[in-house]
Amino acid sequence: MNLPTISAAAIASIACTVLGVGGASAADAKKGQQLFITYGCYACHGYNGQGANVGVKLAPDPMAADALANYIRNSASAMMPPYSEKLVSNADVADIHAWLASQPKLDPKNIPLLKE
Repeated sequence: MNLPTISAAAIASIACTVLGVGGASAADAKKGQQLFITYGCYACHGYNGQGANVGVKLAPDPMAADALANYIRNSASAMMPPYSEKLVSNADVADIHAWLASQPKLDPKNIPLLKE
């Protein structure tokens, strides 16, 4: 009996398609901004993810998307309450990450108070 061989890449591609990983839908930065506010992230991390008196800076130049998901899901409760996938879906994390990544870098020359 002659069975066809399937490469590991083909198996991985099929698995990703079936599981919905790396699908065609791209993360939505505009939705991510709304989710950042809805989930209350702004209260600690600032309205633009710039960091505040309690929360760390998340933008611009956020950590990698998988690291952000890990941070959201597994934070020490003393630092930040952990948000399970039931509370914040992976798609929502991807949208929030897309919005954080879209934040422009600030040029100190363009900040009026620093010009004085």
